[in-house]
Amino acid sequence: MKKFLLTILIIVTLVGGYVLYIFSSTGYFREVNNTETYEVIAEIPMKGAEDFTINYEEGFMIISQDDRAGRRDGNRSQGHLYYLDLDSGDFVPKKLTAEYKLPFYPHGISLLKLDSAHYQILVVNHARGHTIEKFELFGDSLVYMVTYKDESMISPNDVIALDKDSFYFTNDHGYTSYWGRMAENYLGVAASNVMFYDGKYRKVADGISYANGINISKDRKQVFVASPRSFKLKYYDILEGGDLAHDRDLNVASGIDNIELDPEGNLWMGSHPNLLAFASYAAGKKEIAPSEVIKVEDGEKVESLYENDGAFVSASSVAAPYKDLLFIGTVMDDRLVVLRKK
Repeated sequence: MKKFLLTILIIVTLVGGYVLYIFSSTGYFREVNNTETYEVIAEIPMKGAEDFTINYEEGFMIISQDDRAGRRDGNRSQGHLYYLDLDSGDFVPKKLTAEYKLPFYPHGISLLKLDSAHYQILVVNHARGHTIEKFELFGDSLVYMVTYKDESMISPNDVIALDKDSFYFTNDHGYTSYWGRMAENYLGVAASNVMFYDGKYRKVADGISYANGINISKDRKQVFVASPRSFKLKYYDILEGGDLAHDRDLNVASGIDNIELDPEGNLWMGSHPNLLAFASYAAGKKEIAPSEVIKVEDGEKVESLYENDGAFVSASSVAAPYKDLLFIGTVMDDRLVVLRKK
């Protein structure tokens, strides 16, 4: 009888420890306070502006929009890319993909300048399995170029160009099975990766807990990868031929999503401080999820610049400054918000 009770006690202790680990490692006990030092300048109507990127030289933003909540609830609609002139002051985006007829559910994006007023855009697309679409931007006009598709695109999340003919992309999961993904999401099993394409596809980094946003340093010598499940920002050195060498991890104490660079090279990230709340929100079980904006300066100084309990900004996924403004995009909210510090 004593052995039986001891066995039961051990099992209960292990299960309790496991549950406590899940709650603590996903930010469940994190208190999110509403930041009161910003005023609202504009709310741009747009469902699911999950990612954007800013060109600071020309003063424009490219936005990736997809109504994920609508698709989750059975209301499918075409996603789009938008062009926003940041100096016009009217905050009225132009739809770039109005003539793009292929099914389009855009996710992570990359913007690369090719020459004067001529850019390359790469975007993850989840409409026909998983693909990466390549466009070229002339002024504010978009031209479709090519679709990349490969079996290595298990669960692509974000993409960044190294140059005109090569790019990196993240797979936020390494497993395709239900239980494998559950282990990654809740146990924190580090099975996701970074892939590289230069005519051929190859894995250049793995062992990551939910590889999410990816970006490249201004000197194009390092790659940054968001690992929200581990609350870390991962740094990789770019080697000859595009291979990556893991440099270090930076603890950011929040589930960072997409990564943007300001003109000084500082990193800005929309973030999910409570991953369990975000998971419930994404599944439609909760109406809101908390948001946070994280800035990393000089590769080591981590600063939380903005927090909201979700009542105004739910599930922030991308953030970046422009002059005295702060732009925040979200996974499923119905607007992209523009703030200014009071």
